[in-house]
Amino acid sequence: MGAWWAGKTRQFLRHVAGRVSSSERAGVESWLTPDQLRLFDAMHRADRRHGLDVVQALRAQGHDEPDVLLAGLLHDSGKGSSVGLWHRVAWSLGERYGAGLRRAAARLPGFRRAFAVIETHAETSARLALAAGCSPRTADLIRRQGKPATDLLAEALRLADEAS
Repeated sequence: MGAWWAGKTRQFLRHVAGRVSSSERAGVESWLTPDQLRLFDAMHRADRRHGLDVVQALRAQGHDEPDVLLAGLLHDSGKGSSVGLWHRVAWSLGERYGAGLRRAAARLPGFRRAFAVIETHAETSARLALAAGCSPRTADLIRRQGKPATDLLAEALRLADEAS
């Protein structure tokens, strides 16, 4: 199995089985403001798990800057609860195998709206982070997620996101 499939299979399994333990929740509570904690708690369970995994990957790379850690934790907050597992699978397959696959999936009930949310989630997540009191730097890192960057922190976030 190729690296892309292995990564997506890992993400699929984490989406299905991923949980945030009470100790992990207490851990983020210790470094988030109340508004940031509300934003974290409002995220889908799988996105909370993924955010924690991204933070862990960033820390393993030696990053401890609050802006990048907050960006890693909250970068998918804009996906909300309307984006389900199969929407995410179809979106990823469309990224891998072409827009035609995504256009076909968009004909299924609820997929067009979910795809619109996925497509704009970086900007939505950045706005939500700002509203929760995150810095403009954190919001900028979130906004540029997934795009290769010459900025060291932005690139570290992208790589940690892909690996988690």
